[in-house]
Amino acid sequence: MRKLISFIQKNISGKKVLLLFVLTNIIYALMLTITIPGTMKFSNGMKLLDMMPTGYDYNYVTELFTSLGDVGRKTYLTNQLPVDMIYPFLFGISYCLLSGYFLKKINRLKKPFIYLCLLPLITGLFDYLENFGIIVMLNNYTEITPLLVKITSAFTIIKSITTSAYFISLVVLFIVFTAKKINKKTS
Repeated sequence: MRKLISFIQKNISGKKVLLLFVLTNIIYALMLTITIPGTMKFSNGMKLLDMMPTGYDYNYVTELFTSLGDVGRKTYLTNQLPVDMIYPFLFGISYCLLSGYFLKKINRLKKPFIYLCLLPLITGLFDYLENFGIIVMLNNYTEITPLLVKITSAFTIIKSITTSAYFISLVVLFIVFTAKKINKKTS
C-alpha cells in the first residue's frame, strides 16, 4: 500500500491528472463513436459483450457471433478489441490518480480512503480479463463453451460493479472537495 501511496503522491499534479483524464476520454470517445458502432453495424442491433453491464449467457454469445458473421467477428477482433486493450490501462491509472488528486485536496490521502484509488485499477484488471475472454471466444467461435461464457460474463459484471462503485465514490469526493472549497471561500 505504501508503494501505491508513493506512486499517487508523485503523479497527482493537476496538469498530469488532467492530461491523463483527457487522453483516457479521447480513447473512450473513439470507441463509442467509431470502433463500437463499426462493429455493431454487423450485429443486427445486438449489443457487443463489453456493453452489457449485467452480463450475458451462452445463447446470447452464440447468437451475437452468428449475427456478426465472419467480417463482424474479424472487425470485433481487429478494430474494437485492440483499442479496448489500451483503454483499461488508461482508465485504471488516470482515474486512480484523479481520486488521489481529490483525496489529497481534502487531506484524506491515507488509509482507509486510499483504497478508493484501487477501484479503477480493479476495474481495469477485470476489463482486461473480459477482453481476453472475448478474444478466446471469437477465436474459437464454433467451439465456445458455456463455462467460458459464464467466466467472461462474470468478468463483465465485476467490471461493471467496480465501475459504478468507483464513479459513485468519485462523485462523493467531488462533492466533499467542492464543499470544502466553498467553505474556505466563505470563511
